[in-house]
Amino acid sequence: MPNYRIIVDLTQRMLYLLDNNIVIRGFPVGIGKMLTQSPLGDFTIINKEPDPGGPFGVFWMGLSKPHYGIHGNNDHSSIGHEVSHGCIRMYNADMLALAAIVPIGTQVTIRN
Repeated sequence: MPNYRIIVDLTQRMLYLLDNNIVIRGFPVGIGKMLTQSPLGDFTIINKEPDPGGPFGVFWMGLSKPHYGIHGNNDHSSIGHEVSHGCIRMYNADMLALAAIVPIGTQVTIRN
């Protein structure tokens, strides 16, 4: 049985998907700007929404910290940079791949 969790490394600007503490996928991400930094800590995915509209790309996964999430985006040039209001941005194709794997309740750790 899979035991998924996510680690977002802000320094590397990478999101890692782990199964039983073994990295099985890595995805480049865009992170919060200096004034609106991504929150550090341990969170949980509390909801998933396909096609959320607006700047959130093809999919939204909300975190247990209100107003923060992991989402796709419509500006591919933002990936790898400090660009968001604190959310974790992914390429739309990567977001769909991740959303298909991880269930609601998955632990997410955001660290420097």
